[in-house]
Amino acid sequence: MNISVAIDGPAAAGKSTIANIIAHKFNLMYINTGSMYRAAALLCMRERVCYKDVDKVCEIVKSLKMHFEKDRLIVNGEDLTEGIKHPDVSNNVSNYAAIFKLRKLLVKLQQDMAGNFNVIMDGRDIGTVVLKNAPLKFFLTASASERAKRRYLELKKKGIDVEYNEILDEIIKRDYIDSHRESSPFIKAEDAIEINSSGLSIYQVVEIISGYIRNYIKEHN
Repeated sequence: MNISVAIDGPAAAGKSTIANIIAHKFNLMYINTGSMYRAAALLCMRERVCYKDVDKVCEIVKSLKMHFEKDRLIVNGEDLTEGIKHPDVSNNVSNYAAIFKLRKLLVKLQQDMAGNFNVIMDGRDIGTVVLKNAPLKFFLTASASERAKRRYLELKKKGIDVEYNEILDEIIKRDYIDSHRESSPFIKAEDAIEINSSGLSIYQVVEIISGYIRNYIKEHN
């Protein structure tokens, strides 16, 4: 039985953490699509390639060899797991992710992974574009202020000097860019189960999603 789980939601909704826990719980391959876009943005920024130079961006992305080793993202042999979380990447990733040709390249890679493994993916367009036929789709959301607070605490814990209001402004900006981009705008899939995580702990959300997965497995065994 092939299992595909899609988790969508805005920035800092807890998607990655929750998907990672569930992957271990049900022995699924966790594919963090957001990390893939962040890696593309980071490598382009290193080369000083602006998101407006679409051909050069795609040239760089085509040269990237990405794979996941448990919780780590390895690109061209380099572990970029921590580097892609830097605020500079967060502030620019939506502009790169809005490029249609770049999205097409990464979506094909993500779909190939799902065709060969039992997977759980999180991102902005998993249920609507990447895994349109996934039997298990979830849409995680939370208020912008709640999400900004989570990201602020996460970065401060890592010793990164940030301001809460700047993070809040950036999250609001990213929400707007993601929902208004021409290619695969960020929307909730009609058949996705919506979960508002404001006021819920990570593990409470994990348990809600796990219940749906258990029921699916029971019904299809």
